[in-house]
Amino acid sequence: MTQRIVLAAISLSLSLVGLVAARPSSYAVWAADSAMKRGQGNGLTSAGAATVSYEHGEFQWGLRLLYEKTGNRSYYDYILAGANNIVFDNGTVHGGYVLTDYSLDPVRTGPTFLYLHKQTGQSKWKTAAETYKKQLDGHPRTAQGQFWHKKRYFNQGWLDGIYMGEVFYSQYVLDFQSTNQTAWADITQQFKLMFDNTLQMPGAANYTGLLYHGYDFSHTAVWASPDRGHSPEVWDRALGWYFMALVDVLEIMPTSNPGHGTILNILRILAPMLRDAADLSSGVWWLVITQPGRDKNYFESSGAAMFVYALLKAVRLGYVSDTDGTIIAAAKKAYEYIVSNFVVANSDGTMNWTNTVIVGSLDQTGDFNYYVSQPTNLNDLKGLAAFLLASLEYERL
Repeated sequence: MTQRIVLAAISLSLSLVGLVAARPSSYAVWAADSAMKRGQGNGLTSAGAATVSYEHGEFQWGLRLLYEKTGNRSYYDYILAGANNIVFDNGTVHGGYVLTDYSLDPVRTGPTFLYLHKQTGQSKWKTAAETYKKQLDGHPRTAQGQFWHKKRYFNQGWLDGIYMGEVFYSQYVLDFQSTNQTAWADITQQFKLMFDNTLQMPGAANYTGLLYHGYDFSHTAVWASPDRGHSPEVWDRALGWYFMALVDVLEIMPTSNPGHGTILNILRILAPMLRDAADLSSGVWWLVITQPGRDKNYFESSGAAMFVYALLKAVRLGYVSDTDGTIIAAAKKAYEYIVSNFVVANSDGTMNWTNTVIVGSLDQTGDFNYYVSQPTNLNDLKGLAAFLLASLEYERL
């Protein structure tokens, strides 16, 4: 009996060793491999239908960086297969994309097309990218020149749209129109108009010095403020999209361009405010940043990962000074909370990702009760892709 118990214990120990061994030492690799094993971010729905999805574009951006770091060809192959699922051989973008919807969300898959054009030289990828550039050329704007988030959101600019549109816009101009100063000025204007119209001013209730989710230039939305038409709360993921766009576009835009300094200044204003808005105990951020500790508010994972990525990249590339080390320290503390609380090991060697809110929109009331009423999702790619990006930056430390 005793011998059987010992043998069983040994067997269990060996199986646990095997389980641990199956987990990569890199969280970035673990996140990417887990999502790929589940078939996420590959240009297809769970039912196998082609779909143009901004979160797939976000994930493919992370896979590109991981491929460049590791040389593991499987990441490149996954990007290529995913893009082929939504672009026909003649360069037509399908998977539900309709140019005249004038939605910025699908445009986030555009950087993948530009990357593959560089890698393969195939004209189909330039043709696909030109479809999105054509959309931007005719995209509805406010009287000030801000892209509407979608045609159906009359005169509304959302922080989300800066990430969806401007990363592609910048890379397209760099690749094909690098001396087009009008285009560079337009990209800069998108950031600046969003900043000017959504910045929370001193004296505002629950002041953070960060950016409200969006604004309605026409002041007709139910949530539009009397002054600039901004929404009432700072929602973490919208702010995360904007922060990631800041650091990604700064890396693309030539430093000699005047717009680079404008965007850099915005980042330098906001980064310390973001550091200071983190919860003192956990180190991460509340879903509704303007309502810390309020009942039903919680620590949301996608925004936290986006902030870690943006802050670490900003310091690494010298965009933000951190002479006292407080920004790096804040990002590290947040990352350590993330891996301890939002990452769950599975018995098959993959990881699950928790606590990412499914949606946050300005098509309803845009108030605190709206945001906290939205459900969270297991392995939501918006958050998991951001964790991949955050892990890549953390592992550079």
